[in-house]
Amino acid sequence: MSHSTSNAHLLVYPYHTSGHIIPLLDLTNLLLHRGLTITVAINTASLPLLDPLVSSYPSSLHKLVLHDPEISPFSHPAAAKLVSTRKLFDPIAKWFETHPLPPVAILADIVLGWTSELASKLGIRHVVFSASGALAFSIYHAMWQDVEKFIGENHNGDENFVISFPEMPNSPQFTWWQIARVARYYKKEDPDYESLRKGMMANLKSWAIICNTFEELEGVYINHMKKHWSHDQVWAVGPLLPDEHGPMGSSGRGGSSAVPPHDLLMWLDKKRDDSVVYICFGSKFTLSEKQVSELANALELSYVDFILCLKKSDSSFIPSGFEDRVGDRGFIVKGWSPQLAILRHRAVGSFVSHCGWNSTLEGVAAGVLMLTWPMGVDQFANACILVDQLCVGKRVCEGGPEVIPDSVELARLLDESSSSDLLERVKVKELSRAATKTVKDTSLRDLDMFVKCLSEL
Repeated sequence: MSHSTSNAHLLVYPYHTSGHIIPLLDLTNLLLHRGLTITVAINTASLPLLDPLVSSYPSSLHKLVLHDPEISPFSHPAAAKLVSTRKLFDPIAKWFETHPLPPVAILADIVLGWTSELASKLGIRHVVFSASGALAFSIYHAMWQDVEKFIGENHNGDENFVISFPEMPNSPQFTWWQIARVARYYKKEDPDYESLRKGMMANLKSWAIICNTFEELEGVYINHMKKHWSHDQVWAVGPLLPDEHGPMGSSGRGGSSAVPPHDLLMWLDKKRDDSVVYICFGSKFTLSEKQVSELANALELSYVDFILCLKKSDSSFIPSGFEDRVGDRGFIVKGWSPQLAILRHRAVGSFVSHCGWNSTLEGVAAGVLMLTWPMGVDQFANACILVDQLCVGKRVCEGGPEVIPDSVELARLLDESSSSDLLERVKVKELSRAATKTVKDTSLRDLDMFVKCLSEL
């Protein structure tokens, strides 16, 4: 297949957490392959993630290393980190003004909305990259747009207060505790919160929006973004996943594995097709001792083979003797795992997930049954799509980050998930095939259109 090519210079600015930077670097790889010159604004901690791309594109990929700014005190830790990034406005502007061939546009993560103002000052185009899906994008921006109204209606702070979005397809509804905390705690008089809100609203006026999603997964919400926000240049380029033989690979995606990938894949090779349950809760959320205990009890009660991936801090909660009792039925990873390689293995049939968007796309693309355990941010919206709208998943635990699953019920659901007769398993296989086809058709078409538009600037 031929691709549009361009030698335009683009500044890529990711937000430096795993869930945000990984897909944006996957997109960067595709853009480099199409001939763009790219400078990535990156902090020192994330530099190793660039190494595979630097090796493959030594003349067209450049680094703008930025030191993490000091984080000022703020009522919400995540918001404090976001607000602090604005301190990099002047350093980036000075770099631009002294560059012999400065970029024609800045492609920035959705949470870095202040870069719209930066682009305006520099006289270049601003492009938003959404690491979340189209539904989550729409909810997030609708929440910020009407945040004063929502907070006024729920003036008592009722955690079970229901927020409705009737203007969106399927009229989604969520309880207050399911909405991102940074928006729930908004204070009108606080200049930092006002800065965050201003940035989110600026996203809607950007030159283009690139979403890591695809038509068969979120077609109605992609169309909603285009119509409701009156934005023609909304491009769906997902699922953004690395080619197994490309520079990013799958085994080392996002970091080094805590276990030798070869050992893990050799263990999987001994298992039957679709017989293994993979369990992982992403890079952000942690489990309590009670949650780990109940999860371990459920795995012991069940009959399934499984891979349990926990953060090092959470792995200390694994009950004594658990690994001996489950024997070869289980493989424990204490730290980062080669998730994409695991999900793509023929033996893996189900995925207990927090429903972060990267995990959602990886699971769907691999055609594994999604067993949802959402905990926060966009994850409840993602679980809603998987379970209620597309019927490619089943709920195994829901109720917030502190909810404790019932080990007996969870064991039953794990055993049930191995059945080949489940409607959800059939449907996720169909969606997986659609994802493969859409990458070759509509997603690459949108990506090539973006490159063409950049080349005309």
